[in-house]
Amino acid sequence: MTAARPEGALYAAETGGLAIQEAFADGEIPVAVYGLGKMGLPLAAVLADVTGNVTGVDIDPEVVDAVEAGESPVGGEPGLSELVAETAADGSLTASADPAAAAEAARMHVLIVPTLLDETNEPDLSALLAAVDAVGEGLDSGDLVVVESTVPPGTTRDVVTPRLAERSGLDPSSFGVAFCPERTASGRALRDIRGAYPKVVGGVDDESERVAGLLYEEVTSNEVIRVGDATTAECVKVFEGIYRDVNIALANELARVTDPLDVDVNRAIEVANTQPFCEIHDPGPGVGGHCIPLYPHFLTSQVDIQLPLIETSRSVNDAMSTFVANAVVRCLDDRDVDVADADVLLLGVAYRAGVDETRKTPARPIADRLSKLGASVWATDPVVDVSSVPEFEATPLDHGDIEDAAVRFDAVVLVTAHEEYERVDYGAFEDAVAVDTRAALDGESLPTYTVGSGTR
Repeated sequence: MTAARPEGALYAAETGGLAIQEAFADGEIPVAVYGLGKMGLPLAAVLADVTGNVTGVDIDPEVVDAVEAGESPVGGEPGLSELVAETAADGSLTASADPAAAAEAARMHVLIVPTLLDETNEPDLSALLAAVDAVGEGLDSGDLVVVESTVPPGTTRDVVTPRLAERSGLDPSSFGVAFCPERTASGRALRDIRGAYPKVVGGVDDESERVAGLLYEEVTSNEVIRVGDATTAECVKVFEGIYRDVNIALANELARVTDPLDVDVNRAIEVANTQPFCEIHDPGPGVGGHCIPLYPHFLTSQVDIQLPLIETSRSVNDAMSTFVANAVVRCLDDRDVDVADADVLLLGVAYRAGVDETRKTPARPIADRLSKLGASVWATDPVVDVSSVPEFEATPLDHGDIEDAAVRFDAVVLVTAHEEYERVDYGAFEDAVAVDTRAALDGESLPTYTVGSGTR
């Protein structure tokens, strides 16, 4: 005998797990995904592929028009363009710029909008709250709301749930809310969503967690870990980022002893990591992106106690841009070149190799520091339009013109280890010096100072 299908409601429907999962996979549970950015569009496309009934919502009409036309406005994601085209063509994925209308039609609401920091490093929940308000306008009893945006611990319980109740006029006990963090990285989003890592699920109550877990079991091929409550799930995501920030800070601090000890710290770290209880990350020019530099503030903003290790780690990583700029000055001094008379080329503006994202990129403060010292700073990147990067003190240079323009530069700084830089003829730079922040240059074509290894 086939189990009874849920009649629209998900939360508190007194419906067996198998029936909920079958209805979800058969498209009987309309899904709305709010936010079609670098993480939201891949999630919407995968959910559309699984359920055949997804509306992607975005406030940018150009994004909506592109998805409706079967085109992906998000680049650099293997397979995403094809999946968007396929799911849009068969009607599994539609797009809308009207979040309230999408909420009216959906039973599962997935929020995956950015959570950034304001100018005082306090979490900015404005995008999330706008999405919550839109969902609240169309929320029905029995709906499930899932927050995938990374947020300060306690947000789902203390902010999202009561605000949904206020906007909808519903009792909080009549709808479900869960926090199920995205655990994806740019350039591999589809693979990550489909099961590269276990999916974390935490509900504001047991029923929310049960239903969210059942639905995500249909999405991921990996384990679904039910952690017991939404705040614990929020902590999982924030802690993951803080771990990396602290570990990178350790590596960056160790890199500073390279010159005083005349030691290759990178080699020491590599060998130390052969011991299974040691896993030191690589040093570099700082920490960029929309995740790791932000997450420590998500935690420190929520508590009235000092967290000196986390706070110091942020300071250490932020200070690496000055360390790199000072290394450029020293290398120029060794060649009797004043930094104020120097032309310096930054290789890489993206915060990470192969990703067209410049938020919190270390290239920006490095360029700013060198410019303040009087240097003429240039920058190039094979995946980023340098001229479009806001508040960036550097003259753009087309990636294809690197070797032709090389003779004018006194110093080269490798900021981002794009694969394309492996094919550059560094001999074309003639009398220049190089500072390698990623241990990616061979150092044979021009004098090179490597962060963590020194001049070798």
